[in-house]
Amino acid sequence: MLKVYLSGEIHTDWREQIVAACEGLDVEFSAPVTDHAASDDCGVAILGAEADKFWHDNKGAKVNAIRTRRAIAAADVVVVRFGEKYKQWNAAFDAGYASALGKSLIILQQAEHDHALKEVDAAALAVAREPAQVAQVLRYVLQGELPS
Repeated sequence: MLKVYLSGEIHTDWREQIVAACEGLDVEFSAPVTDHAASDDCGVAILGAEADKFWHDNKGAKVNAIRTRRAIAAADVVVVRFGEKYKQWNAAFDAGYASALGKSLIILQQAEHDHALKEVDAAALAVAREPAQVAQVLRYVLQGELPS
């Protein structure tokens, strides 16, 4: 079984597209919490309120980091999606962390981000433009099949 962690942008259905396109493959997917409010507020919801927004966010980031570090460490492949609308600093961090752990890294991004992400792309084993391409890479890795 191939373990794949799907990191990055949470505003589109790219994860669902990849999962659907990998139907029938021996793949186990994991991902961060994609409910934005739950992800932002997990630290204070569990560990108590913070008056200062910095510490509110800091608590949430640390609790989320426990989940993220575990999932990346357990993954065989890490897919990191950089979306169009927002700068995903957390996605860049996840890509760097995965690269430092020697994980196979697939980046999913639009062409207009090529220059800004050149260092991230250089660490990746594949840079895809569409979720279907990520699924095709995973199918090739598992079955040696090219797209028809």
